[in-house]
Amino acid sequence: MITLLIIVGLILLTLFGTPLFVIISGIALLLFHLAEIDSSAIIIELYRLTSQPIFLAIPLFTFAGYLLAESNTPRRLVNLSRALIGWLPAGLAIVALVSSALFTAFTGASGVTIIALGGLLHPIMLREKYPEKFTLGLLTASGNLGLLLPPSLPIILYGLVAQTPIDQLFAAGIVPSILMIVMLSIYIILFRRKQLKELKIRKSTRQERWQALKESAWEIPLPFIIIGGIYGGLFTATEAAAVTAIYVFIIEVFIYRDISLRRGLPVVVRKSMEMVGSIIVILAAALGLANYFTDAQIPMRILEAMKTFIDSPIVFLLFLNLFLLLVGAVMDIFSAIMVIVPIIIPIAASFGIDPVHLGIIFLANLGIGYSTPPVGMNLFIASLRFEKSITFLYRAALPFLIILLIALALITYIPALSIGILPLIM
Repeated sequence: MITLLIIVGLILLTLFGTPLFVIISGIALLLFHLAEIDSSAIIIELYRLTSQPIFLAIPLFTFAGYLLAESNTPRRLVNLSRALIGWLPAGLAIVALVSSALFTAFTGASGVTIIALGGLLHPIMLREKYPEKFTLGLLTASGNLGLLLPPSLPIILYGLVAQTPIDQLFAAGIVPSILMIVMLSIYIILFRRKQLKELKIRKSTRQERWQALKESAWEIPLPFIIIGGIYGGLFTATEAAAVTAIYVFIIEVFIYRDISLRRGLPVVVRKSMEMVGSIIVILAAALGLANYFTDAQIPMRILEAMKTFIDSPIVFLLFLNLFLLLVGAVMDIFSAIMVIVPIIIPIAASFGIDPVHLGIIFLANLGIGYSTPPVGMNLFIASLRFEKSITFLYRAALPFLIILLIALALITYIPALSIGILPLIM
């Protein structure tokens, strides 16, 4: 009777909007109690995970990402992109794609990208005569494009949980991200082509391009420092995080002076560490549930059940994509990684799925799930940010979502798009 009351209570808490980590914690503690397992196992497992050296990369990259978000980097990034490719057909929309991807890669949060870059790009695109529905669909759907690019926090967390080399995951995500950006760019150009006869495209002058390059001179090397440093063997992923944090701190505080030491920096530290703290809380909650699933051999039971109607990797990947899209729409990416990854890894291994390829499929699905109706998180963030109804955002994001789903199918069934690059750089 008490167990039933607890279950009903958790359901009611969920309906009233209680944070997901509280619900996950409650379910985990209940299951541990029913299985007569000491709940201290959760904290022991959390300590094991957070004591790994690579975990230090999460707060360091988060701090660097928030420094960039709170500075004038978004404006400089957009100005540089417009100066270099803004004159192309649909150049401004492509600028929005590229800028959003890079910004999400460094902040690790697609919602932050929609709020920061979306607010900057939305009025500019409207002035350039882009339809509002098209503009909002683009800005909503492009918020997740950087989740597969280094130094994305979800990649680091996935590598920790799945025990998969993070440098390989960083490399494997580059081509799939480019594929999604290129496919969206083609759609944008085709959409924009009808207006090109009526609109005069202004090319940036040489002076404007030079000015944009000068303004961003200290930020341009950042991706090359991270990627080149890791794959050039100069430093590990954790050391790359430290180098990034120090470099961004110096340029934003002492060179650009966008962030003051006395007022701006404490705000950035607080916001970034609140983000890290929330990740750790989610880890603690989700680890308990994941550990129970493992101890109860849930993955093996699911595998045995699946083998009765799934007998090939192709069908398994199809069902996996459908499942992960649903998960991405209803769970934040950090909770999903902690809860779902331990379940699917042994199942995917039984079908011969490469663990690095599986990681890219997993993260691509969760990113797209953020924009999937009816409850995709980015849809609600965009609805609040741009003051539009959620149903309007559904319709606006749908064409972009369809293209991303096509890209996801290619990423899923052509493993070379993700793991094909590994022998070339590892």
